[in-house]
Amino acid sequence: MSGGRAWQGNVKARLYERVRERGYDSLTAFAEARPTSSLVELADELGTDDIAAVQVFSGLVAEAERSRKVTRLVRGQLVRELAEALPNGWPAVMDDEARLEVAMALGSWFGFTPVTHQERVDRVSNALLATPPPPGWRPLGPDDELLLTLLPDKEV
Repeated sequence: MSGGRAWQGNVKARLYERVRERGYDSLTAFAEARPTSSLVELADELGTDDIAAVQVFSGLVAEAERSRKVTRLVRGQLVRELAEALPNGWPAVMDDEARLEVAMALGSWFGFTPVTHQERVDRVSNALLATPPPPGWRPLGPDDELLLTLLPDKEV
């Protein structure tokens, strides 16, 4: 995780320079090539000393807004949160520990959701809890069939 150096100098220029050094023309392309990596992992790959996860996410949101693909970004962030919180997929048994892990993942997802999509994220979270996906379900990207059903690309 980065220290105080992440906030020195031209943050955006540094971020996009690192993305281009790795052969990508956008931060979105870089992140989508690593769909289950956490924001911290993405930031660390771009620069452990001078790139912060929040900077990566801010850049992703800006690109998603420009391309009108915020819903795709929101689905992608759920994939990242589930991969981190539920590495073995959706729990088969929803005991106290599993409920906590699912709640943490969904809560983190909501926390990273732009205001324009929070109501939709609430509905999707409620749907996942009311009718859980199959045990072991582990979406590997924003185009997961179930995610597309729950959160289609209709922009708000």
